Amino acid sequence: MLAERIGNRISELSTLKIKSNDYKTSFINNRRYLGNKYKLLSFITDVVDKECKEISSFADIFAGTGAVSSAFMDKVIITNDLLYSSYICNYAWFGSETYDQQLIIDYIIYYNSLSDLQDNYMTENFSDTYFSRDDCAKIGFIREDIEKNYKKKNINDRERAILVTSLLYAMDKIANTCGHYDAYIKGAEFDKTLELLVPLAEVHNNRNNKCYNEDANELVKRISADLIYIDPPYNSRQYCDAYHLLENVARWEKPEVFGVAKKMDRTKLKSKYCTKSAAKAFEELIDNITAKYILFSYNNMAEKGNDRSNAKISDEDIMRILGKKGIVKVFSESYKPFTAGKSDISENKERLFLCTITK
Repeated sequence: MLAERIGNRISELSTLKIKSNDYKTSFINNRRYLGNKYKLLSFITDVVDKECKEISSFADIFAGTGAVSSAFMDKVIITNDLLYSSYICNYAWFGSETYDQQLIIDYIIYYNSLSDLQDNYMTENFSDTYFSRDDCAKIGFIREDIEKNYKKKNINDRERAILVTSLLYAMDKIANTCGHYDAYIKGAEFDKTLELLVPLAEVHNNRNNKCYNEDANELVKRISADLIYIDPPYNSRQYCDAYHLLENVARWEKPEVFGVAKKMDRTKLKSKYCTKSAAKAFEELIDNITAKYILFSYNNMAEKGNDRSNAKISDEDIMRILGKKGIVKVFSESYKPFTAGKSDISENKERLFLCTITK
């Protein structure tokens, strides 16, 4: 059922394109991201279809790439993420504002034609690290141009988000990394060049969709949805450390960077769910949720990996906290998630804790 829904949607979106050999297209799943659940969508939607009744609104409050939300396009969608780089991509895919697809195509064709550009913030800070000098020059020029056109009102909020999303996806595809930006590979050859693709985002999304860039624990005090999906970080690896460069380009505040990895100050972007206080934060979150159902995604790492990889919330705490709210069922499926390391831990399972709220 899910494959048919997504296939039909991609087919419909493809008909929106103006036929051309001057550009390529991308969809929401065309990037690497730690914990990405795109390959688990059938598992998630099967549980929802069988267990959750009369669902008209869906909130994904640790949305990441928005992959899970993409399976619920027939609902009112609420997305949220602490990282601005995730928020702006989610606004591109799910925002309620309409946009001019031909305008996006024109910008992307223009950006892909650029060459011999001057030095800028990106070349001064990142040349020949994650990207070559020429690609840094192109990234810096494009990001600055997007912002200039936005300030001149040549593009609206959603068009800005779509262009930034196209840039972030293009960067991620050629980055000289092992899959995240904790470090770059020294001495690597830059054999790929930056190419922006046209995101196949719906032109007319549900007008009641909302996208947020907030602390989830604060946001749930103000929103409600029939189904709230929760997929927080599982361990001590902070997403702002793994994706600091994409966050830097998305925000475009041009901060000072430091260290070998060229990271900016990320103090305000640290998640409580990566610390020893994760269980406490989770309990506060659940206590403040207003919904019919809570669907909590959490793997079974427990004590299987090293200290950084181990899950921060125990199964006992999960069942106790959700049990205060309603009736809990647990579903599991074997799964090898995307990681940036060499981990090959056996019997890794993704679990869904479904709480039908009664209190």
